Amino acid sequence: MTGNRPGGTIAPLDQVEREAREGGQWGFWKVPAEVAGPDDEIPYPKSTQYFDFEGEAAIVIGKRGKDIPAGRINDYVWGITLVHDWSKRDGMGNPRAMSYNLAKNFDGSTSMGPCIVVGELDPQNVDVELKVNGEVRQQFNTNEMIWSYGEVIELLSRDFSFVPGDVIAGGTSVGTAADQTRRLPDGTRPTDKFLKVGDVVELSSPRIGLLRNRIVEG
Repeated sequence: MTGNRPGGTIAPLDQVEREAREGGQWGFWKVPAEVAGPDDEIPYPKSTQYFDFEGEAAIVIGKRGKDIPAGRINDYVWGITLVHDWSKRDGMGNPRAMSYNLAKNFDGSTSMGPCIVVGELDPQNVDVELKVNGEVRQQFNTNEMIWSYGEVIELLSRDFSFVPGDVIAGGTSVGTAADQTRRLPDGTRPTDKFLKVGDVVELSSPRIGLLRNRIVEG
């Protein structure tokens, strides 16, 4: 199997994982005022030509904690759910170490559900599948995560206190429109794999259920 490096080049998955771990953890905050739920409509952002899907499993924190060792992650996990990290893939200006994360934060940028499963699942063994208009685009298990939930919370909690209700999404897998689309010689990308108004996206897990959303005019 192959996967995409950050620059868009293709490499074997084990090589991608090795390079990612050597490069260290990275991520972003999502700060939506509202989170969409099952069967809610997602407005197509006006500022993008390349609207993409990212199906993810996520843990919900159950108690306050700081300086949390990776091995104690289960002491802080209250439940597990599904999160859809809707993303804009257009160039957002020159890269900066600090940014507004506009590609990840906009109205409708996050949907979650259909429920939170409490005390029944191992967060590092959750099957996830994503379909667009009935076509399977992503299939993975959280045991494939490059950085485990424990490693993530250990890093972030050094100087940040987690509180009940905080959500940590575990990242997505290969299969997004971005990593299935090669750039053309002129630098542009075909849009056929990216989301359109009217598309129905279904994110599911056998023990959690189905999170379905339709893309509508923004």
